[in-house]
Amino acid sequence: MRSVPNSILLRRKRKVCPFKEAGIEEIDYKDLELLKSYVTEGGKIVPSRISGVSAPYQRKLAIAIKRARNLALLSFTAGYIAQN
Repeated sequence: MRSVPNSILLRRKRKVCPFKEAGIEEIDYKDLELLKSYVTEGGKIVPSRISGVSAPYQRKLAIAIKRARNLALLSFTAGYIAQN
């Protein structure tokens, strides 16, 4: 039986940036539905290796999320409810 080289086993299909695919130039901080899809339940920004966003768009996305947080459009953390 022949062994298969590791390079063939480790090859994966390359993710395509969803922003390039859709032809989006700028990411607007007021587009909350888009921004929420790139934020985890805990409130962290999803890394590009998981979301498939390219580096330039990841930087724009991070800036838009931070702007939305500062303007109280997005929460900094998950939906925390204080217990009395």
